[in-house]
Amino acid sequence: MNNSVRNTARLIAAGLRALLVLTVVCGVVYPLVVTGVAQAAFPGKANGSEVSSHGKVVGSSLLGQRYDKGKDEHGNPIPDLKFFQPRPSAGLGSNKTNGVNTQYDLQVSGASNLGATNTDLIKAVQERKEWVSETYGVPESKVPADAVTSSGSGLDPDISPEYAQLQAGRVAKENHLPANTVEKLVEDHTNGRLLGFMGEPRVNVLELNVALKDLVQSRGRG
Repeated sequence: MNNSVRNTARLIAAGLRALLVLTVVCGVVYPLVVTGVAQAAFPGKANGSEVSSHGKVVGSSLLGQRYDKGKDEHGNPIPDLKFFQPRPSAGLGSNKTNGVNTQYDLQVSGASNLGATNTDLIKAVQERKEWVSETYGVPESKVPADAVTSSGSGLDPDISPEYAQLQAGRVAKENHLPANTVEKLVEDHTNGRLLGFMGEPRVNVLELNVALKDLVQSRGRG
């Protein structure tokens, strides 16, 4: 009996020591080492790929966001056309229960999960196409796909160069800037394919709008 108790006590003690060692190694040492290496080698990415403007963090280059100037009588966001607009975000759209718009909401990241033949999706795409066509003065046939469809995450920070250039004229007009100046700004913020062959050319909307705001402010001071 005494031997059995002693053996059990030794096993419990060994288990507790193992628990303590693993807790320190895996819960303290390993996270500190990984965090230290990340901060030393990739500080920007380790801190969330933050984008700053005049010393203030305005967002992350990895996450899209809206650019609105209020809401209409139905509670829908009104896009601020002084800025380049992102692609649509599925989110939950306008939540019918509480009326809260959840587009580009980090807590509800996801796609609409609607199929290509779904009537709601077809209607939404057509409405978006009509809005883009009317707002930016282009035929519906010239509206890029990313201007009317959301990404799988609903948080895509990028748009195609085609959609960015399509918006350039209206953005220039709203900010009282020469059209060619804004078009050049888009070109300067267009990223090519990764390694030259992976993915598609893209424009980060947040970084483009930060540069646009800086340009407008510099012209105002001038």
